[in-house]
Amino acid sequence: MCNFNKYDEETKAAIHLLMKKNSEAVGGTNFLLGLQEALRDQKPHSLTAGKCQINSKNVVIKWNKVVFKDKLMVLEDILLQRKSSEDLDFNILANVSDKKRKKIINMVRTIAPIKFLVTPKNKEDGEGFNFKVFEKIEDNYVKLNPIFMAMFFCSADYIKKALKYEVV
Repeated sequence: MCNFNKYDEETKAAIHLLMKKNSEAVGGTNFLLGLQEALRDQKPHSLTAGKCQINSKNVVIKWNKVVFKDKLMVLEDILLQRKSSEDLDFNILANVSDKKRKKIINMVRTIAPIKFLVTPKNKEDGEGFNFKVFEKIEDNYVKLNPIFMAMFFCSADYIKKALKYEVV
């Protein structure tokens, strides 16, 4: 999931374009990496921050709802089980027991309305961007947003590789 090298060329190109667009919207690669580092340094997990805001040197990320620890644990459990997944398009509801399915659906309902707004501190650096936790939510299909995954759960190395990737 967070191993950029495992993806096929088409997926790498899509992630590269998405990350490049977002880094340009906040002032460049270093600003985006600085924000991701600030998110990773937050203890406990940045999603549980009471202010619903994290500041880096040049960029601010805000969101509209605190994620409680129980919902975060369900999300982290899903990610841990699918850590080696090479498929960016994986369904978090696939291959789960009924008991886990209920927990996952409750977590999805709770955190789906959350919207993240990323803005540079200096307006001249860019207009910023926004994203949600899930890219797609249907009856039996829920797909995580790759930007959300990269910002909150993947390493800085993942973002660096995505930005340096050369589309053929």
